[in-house]
Amino acid sequence: MRPNMSGIELLRLFCQSGEFTHITVREEEKLELSKLAAKVPIPVKESPSEPAAKVNILLQAYISRLKLDGFALVADMAFIQQSAARIMRALFEIALRRHWSGLAKLTLDFANMVSHRIWRSQTPLRQFPNVPPIVARKLERKSDIEWSRFADLTPSDLGELVGVPKMGIILHELVHKFPKLDVSAVLQPITRSMLRIELTLISAFQFDIGVHDYSQLFHVLVEDVNGETILYHQNFSIQNRNKDDEHVLLLTVPVVDPLPPAYFIRILSDRWLHSESTLPISFQHTILPAKFPPPTELLDLQPLPVATSLQEPAFTKLFPFREFNPIQTQSFHELYKTDRNVLVCAPSGSGKLALASLAILRDIQTNPKGKYVYVAPLKDIANETFKLWKNKYSTLLNDQIVQLTGEVTADLASIAAAKLIIATVPQWDTLTRRWRQRKILHTVSLLIFDELHLLGGPQGPTLEIVISRMRYIGSTNVGPNNKANKSIRLVGLAASIANAREVGEWMGVPEKSLFNFSPKVRPTPLEIFFQSFEQSNFASRLMAMSKPVYNAVSRHAPDKNQPVIIFVPSRKQAQLTAIDLMTYQESQEQSNYVGVEPETKNYQKMLEQCKRVRDESLQHVAQAGVGFLYQGMRDSDRAIVLSLYEQGFITVLVCPAELCWKLPVRAFLVIVMSTEYYDGTERRHVDYTVGNLLRMMGRASRHNSEGGKCVIFCHAPKKDYLKKLLYEPLPIESHLDQYLHDHFNSEIVTRTISNLQDAVDYITWTFLYRRLGKNPNYYAMQGTSNIHISEHLSDMVETVLGDLAESKCCSLDDDGNVAPLNLGMVAAYYYIQYTTIELVASSVTEKTKIRGILEILANASEFSTIPVRNGEEKLLKMEARLMRHKLPETMQYHEWSTKTLILLQAHFGRRTLSSELLADQAIILKQSLTVVQAIVDVISSNAWLKPALAAMELSQMIVQGLWNRDSILKQIPHFSDEIIRRCQAYETDDGEKIESIFDILNLDDDVRNNLLRLDENQMADVAVFCNNYPSIDMSYELVDADNVVAGEVVSLKVVLERELDDDDEVTPEEISDLGTVSSSYYPSVKKEGWWIVVGDTYKNALLSLKRVILKQKQALQLDFMAPDEPGDYHLTIFCMSDSYLGCDQEYSVNVSVAAGDDSSDEDESSEEET
Repeated sequence: MRPNMSGIELLRLFCQSGEFTHITVREEEKLELSKLAAKVPIPVKESPSEPAAKVNILLQAYISRLKLDGFALVADMAFIQQSAARIMRALFEIALRRHWSGLAKLTLDFANMVSHRIWRSQTPLRQFPNVPPIVARKLERKSDIEWSRFADLTPSDLGELVGVPKMGIILHELVHKFPKLDVSAVLQPITRSMLRIELTLISAFQFDIGVHDYSQLFHVLVEDVNGETILYHQNFSIQNRNKDDEHVLLLTVPVVDPLPPAYFIRILSDRWLHSESTLPISFQHTILPAKFPPPTELLDLQPLPVATSLQEPAFTKLFPFREFNPIQTQSFHELYKTDRNVLVCAPSGSGKLALASLAILRDIQTNPKGKYVYVAPLKDIANETFKLWKNKYSTLLNDQIVQLTGEVTADLASIAAAKLIIATVPQWDTLTRRWRQRKILHTVSLLIFDELHLLGGPQGPTLEIVISRMRYIGSTNVGPNNKANKSIRLVGLAASIANAREVGEWMGVPEKSLFNFSPKVRPTPLEIFFQSFEQSNFASRLMAMSKPVYNAVSRHAPDKNQPVIIFVPSRKQAQLTAIDLMTYQESQEQSNYVGVEPETKNYQKMLEQCKRVRDESLQHVAQAGVGFLYQGMRDSDRAIVLSLYEQGFITVLVCPAELCWKLPVRAFLVIVMSTEYYDGTERRHVDYTVGNLLRMMGRASRHNSEGGKCVIFCHAPKKDYLKKLLYEPLPIESHLDQYLHDHFNSEIVTRTISNLQDAVDYITWTFLYRRLGKNPNYYAMQGTSNIHISEHLSDMVETVLGDLAESKCCSLDDDGNVAPLNLGMVAAYYYIQYTTIELVASSVTEKTKIRGILEILANASEFSTIPVRNGEEKLLKMEARLMRHKLPETMQYHEWSTKTLILLQAHFGRRTLSSELLADQAIILKQSLTVVQAIVDVISSNAWLKPALAAMELSQMIVQGLWNRDSILKQIPHFSDEIIRRCQAYETDDGEKIESIFDILNLDDDVRNNLLRLDENQMADVAVFCNNYPSIDMSYELVDADNVVAGEVVSLKVVLERELDDDDEVTPEEISDLGTVSSSYYPSVKKEGWWIVVGDTYKNALLSLKRVILKQKQALQLDFMAPDEPGDYHLTIFCMSDSYLGCDQEYSVNVSVAAGDDSSDEDESSEEET
């Protein structure tokens, strides 16, 4: 094979195939073969008496649909055509793997020519079976009309073209059913040698299952400027269910310096001739990013002893080693001996948390009154760090260590009482948005930001805003009461970053305090191996990886003292891989992976632990020394598996890649089984983020001083790209420009941004501003001058503020002045996206009921990150059939909003779900209450009473996992339908029935026990719930009730008091626990909230609303405007719980409104005029 073979040469090569060695030329066939050779379109150089010529002639005769006379020739032709398409497909695959563009297209064309029995020179419409040959021949005579122009012709034009007017409509339909894609691309340079292309594909044909089956496969090729070399290849399919969607592909291709004039993107149909789209990518105006500075050289220094370096016994105890490693030694002075901002970028396993400890110890010495905050991008990192530091610093800091929860009031109280604070990026963002009013934040002296390389990931925009804000706060250098503040020290920790110098400059790090070490200088050596697989189908590729995974374990970790962690794309694959490993090991070596010898004392104990695992398949593989984890598994099972792994009984642990940040254990060998996972929302497989890959690799570099190994199994086209990213420092770009709306909105509410210029100044503090001039094409800029940057910023700010103004979150006048509006304030207060508030405001009406509010809630943007996994659509459809509120037939089950709605209804119906769906449901429930509270505020701003009460009821349903029409007794733990029926059938001596929680409490013990029939533990749960169920006394008083004047403010004083047992003294601990909600179906701890509402039920008008968190007793005042017309009005006060059903209260209030004194108003106006 050669890259530039012609059709003649390709057919000659085809005829040499081993499949045709037994074909011979019979004497009686020579004459007919000679005649056929004259008829076929491609010349045959060999004599017809040669077998190769016979194969060539018969293949061309088959494609040309020529008739044969001899039966033997017919039989030979049938055999040849059966093999032809398969052999041409094989040659196509070979050409792809050798990156030969011309030959790949030629072999694909020949494969399709054999399949459809047409030549490329014939009309593409011959591929449709219902086109008469005479019509096709007439079209072929019109060679002056290009095929691409046929789509622009009308049915009458086509009918006139072939001379058969009736065929016009049919031909028009067929032309528009011919597969065709509209292609557009956006270039984003990543480095000087790597280019990302965002390819958008839209089907430009009518999808017909009868013609196209259920999917159409296309090949995406990126070719060099000469069209000879394939730089990138990927398969892409359009399915009937997503034919109208816009499909986005991210391609990463290499580039050379100097840049070539252009690349070509070619989209080829796998089954259709002439179905080809070509898009030239010009590099005429492309600006490659500047070269990155070299990494920090690791100096050959003598390792610093911990004891003599710190010179403080209490500090020395914090470090479990005697000497600092080379990276810690080199950065020790800047962290522990100075107060300068520091950035340390080093590979995983370099001991960066120990560097964070050095910064904390420095601040403890120099600023004992300060507070030290550790901020992590992910909740899992924060949890892991809190557990580690809680034990480490408890003595040194007198247990003044807290982890924030996300509840603003509670978090501010925790910060006031703590020295060391662990927070996530969103939590710290929420607190610092109002930094001017929250004086406690001015006492923070040290901020540590971990995993800064995630700036380029989904958490990046918020992380960037938080760091920029803290830099701004530090630069103001003014605290409360205008007193000078000591500047906040920033310490950044990250993996190796290519553009670390710019990150350091943005964070205010001096050059001597910046350490950016190469990924190759790991203190613990890590060997990385790549193994690529050519299978284009994802499932086939995973099957092909199964045995190599076992071989990799056997080869790289033969000793059972060398534990292994295997990351797989999904929970199902984790289970399958664990079973495969157990089976291979038992069949080939007659042994298992158990790392403890049967003769040892602990073996039987560990075996007993295995048998306590409730997941049957997990129990089975665990006894063979293999374990697997998955999202949503039982806590007891997870604890047992991790315990057995740490004890060495389980030596191979398999878990989905999504758990890489939650995995607390390390290994000698890490295997990444595929670098892709299925994204149900986009309906395709997408790559892991580089941050996740680095995290997985980092699990292998911390086992012991001997080092670790990592084996990465990947798709062949992505091998070079992954090598470049993982072997070299990671380039980071900002994505803040895509997420500015919500951050702008919060700053508008706090008055940091009051006009367009303030918004531009705000951006200049960000990392985005520093990257605009360094890599302009990545941000859709065409130049690097100040004018280009200024215009780009102005356009960006105007677009963002225009969107916010359109959604009524802020007002924007012609002079560029900005002011917050109510919707923006609600979004900022509840930390929800502006698109959600816009959706709520545009969807809620005065007649909206619970079902409507539930659908609005399910479409909130906060749930857009809920994954739809491979195969979940079928599960969701099954659940949807059992829901109380049926979904319309047009509902798309691959969308996150549909999944959210189904999981919420499943929660209210208390449906049994899979562990992964339960984990997703827990995420939805935690976020739902915040969105519902925002919905209540939006409705109250429109003064609608009934929708507001419906939203409050929805909040109760979410917490208790019940429909509002279910019996309220169902809230009590262990109350089944049978128990509830017994309770409802029972009548007391007074003839009253059991209808509320309080009725259960008032029953005699023997009657209660007879009705419930529960054991002691279950009765204890019932008692806890009933004792926590709120009994609230509410009193109210209308201030100056006799002097209520139309159109003036009316005040209503309300006192809420919780009923407690008079016999028992309430301790401070019990007071702090008051209001804790009892619910078996809400996934986290929650405090009761109460809405006090004043409304007119007759007019559906909400006059006043307040929300309170009640401990023992609380007084509040509600103000509202009296009606404009005098008269008697019957208002209602509602006391609505946000957590329990059945404890709401309502009271009637009669208000007599007198007419206003018009004369006094006239006197006032005359005085004003004077």
